[in-house]
Amino acid sequence: MTSTLQRGGGPRSLGASLLDQVLAETLDPAYRQAADAREARAAAGEERASARRRWGQGAVALVMAVTGVLAAVTYDAAAAGAQGREEVREALVADIGEESDLTDALGAELRQLRLDVSAARADALAATAVGQRALDELDAAEVAGALEPVTGPGLLVTLADAEPDADSDPVGGGDEEDPRGQVMDGDLQVVVNALWAAGAEAVSINGRRLGPTTAIRFAGEAVLVDFRPVANPYLVSAIGNPDTLRTRFLANPQVVALANYSASFGLRFDFAQEDELSLPAGSSMELRSAVPVSEEPAAPAADPSPGG
Repeated sequence: MTSTLQRGGGPRSLGASLLDQVLAETLDPAYRQAADAREARAAAGEERASARRRWGQGAVALVMAVTGVLAAVTYDAAAAGAQGREEVREALVADIGEESDLTDALGAELRQLRLDVSAARADALAATAVGQRALDELDAAEVAGALEPVTGPGLLVTLADAEPDADSDPVGGGDEEDPRGQVMDGDLQVVVNALWAAGAEAVSINGRRLGPTTAIRFAGEAVLVDFRPVANPYLVSAIGNPDTLRTRFLANPQVVALANYSASFGLRFDFAQEDELSLPAGSSMELRSAVPVSEEPAAPAADPSPGG
């Protein structure tokens, strides 16, 4: 058996030497190189991932910074715009207030001048018998033209839109309002014409006196009386004999049809006799022509012929 000498003088077998080599070098050099390469690639990948994470964090920070700057700029612009709109609004409100005050002052001055003119006219006409007759006719014409306030008994007719449906959504607006449940200008015209036909001496709608030239119109969602809006409910006041007004008014076929229509679609339509109603004066009419009393054309002479 072959043997070798171990350092220190003792013999050592060849098998033990091979075993020590195997234990000392458990991996093949090629496997070691592959393992080292994998470790290097893993380290490089981790480094790249770390770099990507750092880059992503930086990008997020940059985006947040840019977003903050844009938000600040947008807020400043919105604040400046809102402030500008508020300044414009305040200026417009101030202008409207000034113009309204000026209009009120001019209206008061106009009313006073009209009173002065009326007083001077009455004094001048009352000086003669012909002038007094003209003054009486003028007073009657002013009453008929709704230029004088009047007070007396009469009939009060109320028209109002139908109540909203309980199932409708007043906030979201899911259901459109049925126009048949709204009072139209034609409904008010029917009532007013029926009251005139029944013998009314003076009529007003929500305090707006109606005269010979007063128009009742529908503009958008509003009813205009004498080109001024009136709101729901609509109170139609008529001065006259209450019993006569009531009987003739309810006998009018158009009023009967309106009452049936109102009952079908939920409109409010009722009336009441009043002992005293006060109606203001209407808007003044424009004077287009006038003839002095002294130059009034004479009445045509009677025809002397038998047929005349």
